[in-house]
Amino acid sequence: MSKIFQEFLTRRLTKTLPGEEAQNVMRPFPESYKNPTFKSFSPEDDSYRNSSVLVPILTYTEEPEVLLTLRTQGIKHGGQISFPGGGREGDESIEETALREAHEETGIIEVNVEVVGHLSTLYVDRSNNMVTPVVGFIHQEQEFCANPNEVDEIFSVPISKLSGEEFLKQELWSLRETKYVVPFWDVHSVPLWGATSMMLNELVVLYEEFMDLGKNHQSG
Repeated sequence: MSKIFQEFLTRRLTKTLPGEEAQNVMRPFPESYKNPTFKSFSPEDDSYRNSSVLVPILTYTEEPEVLLTLRTQGIKHGGQISFPGGGREGDESIEETALREAHEETGIIEVNVEVVGHLSTLYVDRSNNMVTPVVGFIHQEQEFCANPNEVDEIFSVPISKLSGEEFLKQELWSLRETKYVVPFWDVHSVPLWGATSMMLNELVVLYEEFMDLGKNHQSG
């Protein structure tokens, strides 16, 4: 299944992606928005910082799983679940940035990551970052090592667990002195929400598309 999913995703990432429609499913919004509609979140100029994250998909597990980290308290976005990643340095490509940061944070062996493409970019206005999610498959099992300066925990979640309604929750949180409706996945003791969940949901939508194709093929 993992090999077929990789072949599907490699082709699918070259075509038009769900983009904001998928991302906005997981976007928090103020409680006062009775019927929330989201305008395009993008900067008016190019003063933003280019960043990238690695979306590592493990294929040596029973089914495809996505690797995530829990950030160390005391750093930016500390205590939150995220993909490994960070800001571009020098003349790095976005793939090089994602792989370097992933190695620094988790000990991922870069040469064992098969990069197949990118998900849609996401502009994070609070940090003025334009983030590109770089999708990479990891076929060979390895021991990950959390960098204690940045990561408290490294764990993985089957993509299938993020599909459907069972683990998808919604709560009212107070953020920046405003009540927000916050969608999140309840797959860890810490909610999986925010920018990471927005980027991840696009992968989930593509996974559901892949599963639907498989069902249609079997029924045909």
